[in-house]
Amino acid sequence: MHRSDQAALPAPPPDLLTGVPDAVCRLDAEWRFTWVNTALAKLLQRPPERLVGRLVRDCFPDVLGSALQRHVRAVLADGRPRAFEYLYEPYDRWFEVRASADAHGGVVVFLRDVDSRHRAQAAQVRELRQTAAVLDALPSPTVLLDDGGRIRTANRVWSGNADLVRRSGWEPAQVGDDYLARVAQGLARDDIARITDGLHQLRTEPSGGPPRTFAHDYAHDLAGETTWWRLQAARVEDTGQLVVIHTDITERALVEQRLAWQATHDDLTGLPNRLRLLELIGEALADEGSRTALLFLDLDGFKTVNDSLGHAVGDELLRQVGARLTTQIRPGDAVGRLGGDQFVVLARSCDTPEAASLAFRLQRSFGRPFTAGGLSVPVSASIGVAVAPPGLRHAHQLLSDADAAGYAAKAAGRDRVHLFSPGLRDAARWRMDVATRLRDGALDQFVVHYQPVVRLDTGAIEGVEALLRWQHPERGLLAPDAFLSVAEETGQLIPITRWLLRETTRQAAEWATQGLSLRMAVNISARHFSAETLVRDVRTALRDSGLAPEQLMLELTETTVAEDPTRAEDQLAVLQGFGVRVAIDDFGTGWSSLAQLMALPIGTLKIDRSLITAAERLATSGTGAVLGAIVELAHSLGIRSVAEGVETAEHLRMVREAGCDLAQGYLLARPMASGDVTRWADRVRAGGGDSCALALAGQLR
Repeated sequence: MHRSDQAALPAPPPDLLTGVPDAVCRLDAEWRFTWVNTALAKLLQRPPERLVGRLVRDCFPDVLGSALQRHVRAVLADGRPRAFEYLYEPYDRWFEVRASADAHGGVVVFLRDVDSRHRAQAAQVRELRQTAAVLDALPSPTVLLDDGGRIRTANRVWSGNADLVRRSGWEPAQVGDDYLARVAQGLARDDIARITDGLHQLRTEPSGGPPRTFAHDYAHDLAGETTWWRLQAARVEDTGQLVVIHTDITERALVEQRLAWQATHDDLTGLPNRLRLLELIGEALADEGSRTALLFLDLDGFKTVNDSLGHAVGDELLRQVGARLTTQIRPGDAVGRLGGDQFVVLARSCDTPEAASLAFRLQRSFGRPFTAGGLSVPVSASIGVAVAPPGLRHAHQLLSDADAAGYAAKAAGRDRVHLFSPGLRDAARWRMDVATRLRDGALDQFVVHYQPVVRLDTGAIEGVEALLRWQHPERGLLAPDAFLSVAEETGQLIPITRWLLRETTRQAAEWATQGLSLRMAVNISARHFSAETLVRDVRTALRDSGLAPEQLMLELTETTVAEDPTRAEDQLAVLQGFGVRVAIDDFGTGWSSLAQLMALPIGTLKIDRSLITAAERLATSGTGAVLGAIVELAHSLGIRSVAEGVETAEHLRMVREAGCDLAQGYLLARPMASGDVTRWADRVRAGGGDSCALALAGQLR
């Protein structure tokens, strides 16, 4: 380099550039070093005097055609500064380069060694790409959050949902966005709070412990449809980053909702079941500011419908009953089905008069027949009403009270409404005690008493009626009214009747061996017809006892026959075929027709004591001999008549005049133990054999 050339060079940069840590140099328009600072000389590993005045291409031929050359030439060409990163391959190092034109047509170049930073960033980019590749392999929308909660990367499924999110009216969450701010769009406050807290705990938990995850299920409206998601988050150890996966669990949630609905609703009617009803009752009782009423409805005669018309018709009838009840209740009330033919109406904010009014309205609604299976089916309901007293919080107790009232309504007859009273609670406890004892086996506590049946023409004893008694260990001797209805409800009546048939036929056979031949009358329930075991049970009892079939008479009430006349007729015809006799008991208290009775193989008609009492009143008023007409009709059908409840001499005179064949009652003999029957018969024989005359003379008391 010539001196003249050196004199032409511009003055070096100010001294402040000499000590800066960045490498700085100045190049003229021909790419000649005109000045370098100490940092550049050190970076290039050459003293300044070996650089100043020399062309770059002579010192560093590797820059020819490089990005450095292109950018610096661009600065010289247009005068605009440039900033870029440059890999100097001979050193295999990355530099941050900033080049600016000066007023003398040259360019000032700053170089900073950023190799460590660049390589670290490159490693992070590679790691991020690898992470993104892993996330892309996941089938669920997934994001990676940095330690500040921003989205660092997201997989393809997440990005692919962006249009769906926009159609839903929300802003899609993209890389760089605050995750919680975006995800919170459209979520319930509780869900946002749970997610925020869960992610915070994950991010701040101490390192070194077992890995912990956070999961939360939430619902979200997307494009007008409710979808369910499970958010699962885990921390990338020692980084503060979180991986958050969003799994679509809509199908599973819908299945769980359906199962939960099925667990709390009746399959047949869709109404709340017992479990759900108890929940609803509990919620209503928790409201201290209002009264809660419960109406217990038990359909009358539904079993007959089911048995005669089939279960399909019965099911349709139950659905229609549930639907009709739903239309009759007040807003805010609820209808549920306990099972079988029992329904419950929950009435909120309802006092006793309002509850009674609602019960009668429901009762009237049954006045319109239901149509099922193309048939018009009349149905009524017995309704029990219980209103919760102040302070009652137990749903089971209110339901029990309503059940007790419903039981009382049923016992009073069909189509009744009965209000709960505390006494019914004691009756309900008694029924529970009876049911428990019967289930646990109380047959060894049963005894049979026998009431003689005598001929009215001669006064001779012809037979006895077997009357079941329960020798209760605490309450003493109980009549059938105290326990048979519970036995029928709990399915114990048939085993009890089976035992009664065995015991009474055995006793009659034993008397016969002693020379006392008495016809044994045993009461039979309608349940025995529906179970279709009556014929077999009677045959078994006769075979085991050795009693002649002609010495057994089965007594059935009118209502027993009326519940299923066809089934009763078939089984009774079989029994009559091998000699067993049949009697209609309590005639005058039921609602069967004479045509229906005539179709049955009946040999005896037992006239109920209530009819005798009524006839006595009519006779007093001079309105005619009612009993005579009944007996004459029975005789015209070839049926013998038995007058029940003969308790006075006037009764005895009246039934004799009416032409009755047989009689029983307290005037003649009270029910007695088996051992007393033989003694009573001996007394009659000893007195001449006419029990009626002896009774009128007071000699049988």
